[in-house]
Amino acid sequence: MDFSKRKLKELPTAALARSDVVWSLDLQHNRLKHVKGISALRHLRDLNLSRNELSIFPREIEELRELRRLYLNQNSIKTIPEGIFSQLKELEFLKLSTNHLSEIPSDLNLCKKLEYVNLSNNCLKDLRALVGLPKLKDLYVEKNYLTKLPASLFLDTGLTMFKGTENPLREPPEEVCAGGVKDIQRYFKMLGSDGLHMRRVKTMFLGSSMAGKSTICRSLKKREPVEVALDDRTVGIEISEVEMGDVRFLFWDFAGQEEYYLTHHVFITPQAFVILTIDLASYSVKDPQSFNESVSFWINNVQLRVPDSVVLLVGTHLDQCRDEGEVREKKEHIEMSIRDMLEERRENLEQRIKNIKEEQKDPAMFSDHLRDLDQLTEYHLKVIGLIPIDCTKPEEITKLQDHILCQVQKTELFPNIEKTLPRKFQEVELSIKDLKKEEATPKHGIWSFDEILDNLCTKLGELDREDLKCILRYLHRIGIIVWYEEITSLVDTVFVEPSFLITLFKTIVRHDLVKQLKDIPRNELQRERALDIHRSKWINDLQARATLHNVAIRVLLRRSLREHQLDDEDVVKEIVGTRTEDGKVLQLLHHFEICLPTKFSSPLNPEAPEFSPNKMWKLSDLSIHDPKDACLFPSYLQDNNTVLKMWGEDKNDEVEVRVYFLPEIPHGLFHRLIIKACSFYPAHWVGKELCLLSSGERLVLLKERCGNKDEDQFIVIRCRRPDPLKQDMDKCWDMVRTVLSKLMQLTEQWPGLWPYICTPCRESGCSAYFHWNCWKEPYTGAEEKELCDNGHIHRPEMLFPKAQRDTKSNESLNVALEETS
Repeated sequence: MDFSKRKLKELPTAALARSDVVWSLDLQHNRLKHVKGISALRHLRDLNLSRNELSIFPREIEELRELRRLYLNQNSIKTIPEGIFSQLKELEFLKLSTNHLSEIPSDLNLCKKLEYVNLSNNCLKDLRALVGLPKLKDLYVEKNYLTKLPASLFLDTGLTMFKGTENPLREPPEEVCAGGVKDIQRYFKMLGSDGLHMRRVKTMFLGSSMAGKSTICRSLKKREPVEVALDDRTVGIEISEVEMGDVRFLFWDFAGQEEYYLTHHVFITPQAFVILTIDLASYSVKDPQSFNESVSFWINNVQLRVPDSVVLLVGTHLDQCRDEGEVREKKEHIEMSIRDMLEERRENLEQRIKNIKEEQKDPAMFSDHLRDLDQLTEYHLKVIGLIPIDCTKPEEITKLQDHILCQVQKTELFPNIEKTLPRKFQEVELSIKDLKKEEATPKHGIWSFDEILDNLCTKLGELDREDLKCILRYLHRIGIIVWYEEITSLVDTVFVEPSFLITLFKTIVRHDLVKQLKDIPRNELQRERALDIHRSKWINDLQARATLHNVAIRVLLRRSLREHQLDDEDVVKEIVGTRTEDGKVLQLLHHFEICLPTKFSSPLNPEAPEFSPNKMWKLSDLSIHDPKDACLFPSYLQDNNTVLKMWGEDKNDEVEVRVYFLPEIPHGLFHRLIIKACSFYPAHWVGKELCLLSSGERLVLLKERCGNKDEDQFIVIRCRRPDPLKQDMDKCWDMVRTVLSKLMQLTEQWPGLWPYICTPCRESGCSAYFHWNCWKEPYTGAEEKELCDNGHIHRPEMLFPKAQRDTKSNESLNVALEETS
């Protein structure tokens, strides 16, 4: 019996009246605060009480002795009395996620038939009550307060799925848990009773260009002032390792130029320590733009990407300030402005929650929105007060070093700084570092997996292949090596020198790319069968169309490799690629959605053989024209002229959906959406803030609307039908939902971001809008018309995607939804 979404406050009498025949009862999405009388349904097997208002676990459930599936997720349950689960001997499925549970009743392990348990998003600190469930296969405990997992939960059990992200885990570390059940099992087997306690912090240096990031980073490494020349500023990302006391810091110095932001998402990881450098000499307390560019931009990006991280503010160029009074004034202004900014964000979230509860006729229908907003309020970006530094004085470098060390020792800031690791992990890490120092080791540090295994076996003795994979995954996640095993073509390639890989990235993604192209010597052009006229074409296409020819990429990469004295032609081809096959660098750029493979239209080839119907067609050599001619870098686009020409004016009979973002659209999100969408729809046109997609005769326009910080930021999705008189709305909505699926995929990479979907009223000048409860679920209402808050009438099919009349779904939409799931 299905009584979901009925606004019920008590059990339906229709269900209680048929207690002998009811075996499945769906009561989700109601307003139940109790389930008095449910014990009468003694034959109940499936019970769904999710998304209600339960604060106390219903005691009567213990009478449901035949119960097999129980959903109590998304309530407000704080405790579960002992003695209930011991009566539920047939229970196989239990979902208690998104409650307020601080502990698990000890009798839960008496449910010997349990196969699935979801306890995510609670307040749990211990999982020992789950030990001893012989049939448990799937366990979800994300977003709790777990620091240690019991080994007996994983060793010699049937567990096949485990998710435990966003916990302050020390044993095993979260980087190990990310590898899944098999990696956790190998961790515990290698750990035994003799583990090592290590203290390590990944530290990211962020800030505007020329703010002193590299100076601070290198001075801390050398423990003395280091002067960084103007032409020696960071290009891309620089990596180094530094020990302070008993803590090992892995420094990642990120370039401040805007061109490099699009690669930051590849390397920025959770649980990082962020050092934000601010040039105090150029900072102005009177100019709001100064705070926005030097501080607010970076704080917002950190808050969106790693919302639970710790940020230390460091004021630089102290020697160029007038006096201590100026420094004190700027320090106070920056700290006060950050407090105001964070408080404003908190108030905006709380106001949004209040609006949904007060303005909506049925707030329960928006429980997903409320849950997401509640989770955002639980994130707390920890910003440490600004410390001013004169980088020209040794005592100031020592002061900063002591200050950093003092902060990372605080458990309230870094609760999981100490990790317990098997000795084998450290042995492998140290052996790899020793191998890198040997003269016979190539400087590029690109090894095959088997090469690493053979070298380590020589040093350490026998080493299990799967154990090594587990260890390499951990080292990859903490930034010691780079191994993208999820990319099929790179599964056998390990970059033991991440800095070298980044060097190759910054050969292509850099602020002075045009200059780099102009500086290529003619003899290097000729190695790729290119001439000066081709170089001119590359520069023109980069400036006018934001596209970089693949042959130009190969030339630039070859030049960079020669500068690093890499002359092994086989390795060069593997990295750079050939005319018919992409190299490793280009594969990575595509994988991380930094650029989009594209193809230029070219004139007819005069060398092509004459076509004859009686002969097999033979392809000719198109010289420098590759099957995939070039790469589009959306971040380099300068205008929207091409898209506007193809689209023309907006029309009133078009479908329009808006996706609003709180607090703002993250930098680079729209460009990555362009790459995702264009990869799915090969026919497309791209601009700086616009993208036009084509499928058959239908067109979908994507538009980014950022405005200023005081305005709502959103992305518009508009779909135009070839003939408005035709009843083909389903196909239009399929395209819209496909794009939405790509966008929702992306938003998951910014945990501090909240997307909100709505359809605006189509009446000119009306500011009303229609809320979407869930973008995945089609509209199932029976109404023939919908009224906006101002009384304007609309047909539902122009506002929401309706449920399909037949059981067949659009194939492209299914693929997109599958990817999102």
